[in-house]
Order: sequence, then C-alpha cells, then structure tokens
Amino acid sequence: MLPLMWHRFERSRAYRPKREWVITGAALARPWEDLYFASGDGVRLNAWYFPANPDSPRREWVVLLCHGNGGNVSHRLGTVALLLEFGLSVLVFDYRGYGRSEGIPSEAGTYLDAQAAHAWLRQRGFAAAHIIAFGESLGGGVATELATRETVGGLVLQSTFTSLPDAGADLFPWLPVRWLSRLRYDTRAKLAALTVPVLVLHSRADRLVPFHHAERNFATLRGPRLLRETQGDHNDSIRTDLANTRAALGEFLELLKPG
Repeated sequence: MLPLMWHRFERSRAYRPKREWVITGAALARPWEDLYFASGDGVRLNAWYFPANPDSPRREWVVLLCHGNGGNVSHRLGTVALLLEFGLSVLVFDYRGYGRSEGIPSEAGTYLDAQAAHAWLRQRGFAAAHIIAFGESLGGGVATELATRETVGGLVLQSTFTSLPDAGADLFPWLPVRWLSRLRYDTRAKLAALTVPVLVLHSRADRLVPFHHAERNFATLRGPRLLRETQGDHNDSIRTDLANTRAALGEFLELLKPG
C-alpha cells in the first residue's frame, strides 16, 4: 500500500500544472508568437517565442526555457523579460498536460517535449551550438537531459536539485524515498558527461531545494562553470533578486563567446 500511495503523492507533487493563462506574451509589448509543434510521440505542445531585436549582437543565440513543475508559460514572463534584456531570443514551452499542451505529464514525456522544442528552434534556423538550455527547478532536470541528447551551447540550472529522490529525502527524511521513487530526474548523474559552459544559480534561503544540491551539482561539472548565489526562497530569486541574477547571467554569457 505504501508504494502505491507514495507514487500517487509523488506525481501530485512533481507535476502541478495550470491550464489557464494568467497573461499573454503581448504583455511584454514586443513581437512574439503563440505556436504549436508536436513532440516525438505525437503530443501537441504549445510554446511562446520571443525573437531578439534585429540589431542585437546576440541575435543568433536563443534560450530554450524549461520551466518548473508548476503553472504554465504564462507564469514565466518575468524570466523571459530578463533574458530578452541580453539581446537573446527566447522560446518557452509547456510540457504535456500544462497550459494548452495536450497529454499527461511524465518524466519520459518531458524529455521528449524539450527535444521537440529544440527541433523547432533548429527548424527556425538556430544553430544547435547557439541554443542555451535554461532549466528552472524540475526544469533543470529536463534541460540537463536535453543537453545529453542534443547539442546545446550552454546550460543554466536555476534552483535545481541533484535528483528528485534526493529532494524528496530532504523533505521527508522519515520515509524510504529513494527506494519508493519512480520519478528520477537524476540531474547530477548526467552533468559529468557535459563539456558545455554551465551556470548554477541557487539561493541559500531555498527551503524546498537546499543549497547543497547546487554545490553537489557544481562539483560534478568538468567544463567551464559558474556557481552564483541569489537571494530569496525557491520561486523568488528572479523576482526578488534581479540584480544578482542579471549579473550572473552576464558573466555566463561571456563564457559563450567564441574561444
């Protein structure tokens, strides 16, 4: 009985989608596209695309934003606006079961969904090496898996756990979470194979994913890497600590220059 109850509870905590938009991309008062594409297994997915300004020196770069486990694309305009400040294009998509994307969330499904978003950017004309995978929280696990399956130019992990069972064990130390868990999102195990530049952003005040997850992820990396601290709780760093987040992203983008 305990494994079945845990599996139901685990899914309810891991995936907290919202179907209704709270705002649209028009709120940023700049060009944007509301679009659809199909995942590898045929699930229809929704995404918003924001092109860089035509005269931006970074217009050939694009951020593929893999959001966290709650809400939908309409809750990410703050992050999108910050990334657009750097002259980058941004594609933010909804996993299956989120927003206007069809289907039911699953770990394997989120990986396929990120690959489909990557493929859409390639069809749009972006070089694979100019795609930056940006993962928020659970999205860091998705973005890391994407970087093992497809070519990317860089990876950003914001408030990301080492693995979902590790995060669960921190929250429920009295339960055999690592034995019970079916969902893995084993970020740390995959990072050692990456050679692209990686930025790890995390707050010591994060009460959901403690800072030691960031330290362990960072220690695993072998390529160019940055670990930068932000302020605020798990979902607050961009909203409440824009200055440090902006500075860290600026440093990271310098790592992506040729040579």
